Amino acid sequence: MIRPRRRTLLLGGGALLVAGAAPEPLTVFAAASLTDALRAVDGAWQGQGGAPLRLVFGASSTLARQIQAGAPADLFLSADERWMDELAGHDLLVPDTRRDLLHNRLVLIGPADRAGGGPPAAMTRDFDLAGLLGRDGRLAVGDPGHVPAGLYARQALTRLGLWPAMAPRLAPAADVRAALQLVARGEAPAGIVYATDAEAAPTVRVLAIFPADLHDPITYPIAIPRGHDRAETRALLAFLAGPAARAIFVRFGFTPE
Repeated sequence: MIRPRRRTLLLGGGALLVAGAAPEPLTVFAAASLTDALRAVDGAWQGQGGAPLRLVFGASSTLARQIQAGAPADLFLSADERWMDELAGHDLLVPDTRRDLLHNRLVLIGPADRAGGGPPAAMTRDFDLAGLLGRDGRLAVGDPGHVPAGLYARQALTRLGLWPAMAPRLAPAADVRAALQLVARGEAPAGIVYATDAEAAPTVRVLAIFPADLHDPITYPIAIPRGHDRAETRALLAFLAGPAARAIFVRFGFTPE
């Protein structure tokens, strides 16, 4: 008799023994700003025996709507509380699996070859953002109508008194990584992204850092959607909150909870 192969998932000091010939991939819906970090985490997870991850990145708003429409996400990692609350309000999350995982910062960036030198400034109402954009330049941001990075940018610019002047000059993007690329390619003279995005693009540099009190806390909550609560999914959730993944997130510039 041929016996099915067994696979051991190592997790911290414990192990999860799973029977079966081949592990089913786990689908993770995650905010675009997590692209590089989660790909590195995926390598560490599989290195400890975890199932392959199918990583789907995009604006948290877009991913949340897809989950509402029935998309088969095993885990959802949002870039703000609003879209996780939206799913919770429709009873689409396993309640005891929700937790805050990471934090980030908001920064103003420009092309590295045009922005000059010097350390980043603190973003204040006296910063000459209009002068930086020039006559026809636009400010690249995630669409402030629904993308978390754009929503944070709108909050910060509003509290600085700069929103009325900047609103007509935006180059809204589908997600924060798309906004980053507009600046990285030189198509926009400046943009507002997360600090971790700026670190991922050598062709941009940080011009200014937004003080944290100008916008809501940039928090990344995680949860298991309804219908996907199984042992391997919970093991992955625990791994993402554990020391090995935490070290990777820190390396990519995130602040763990």
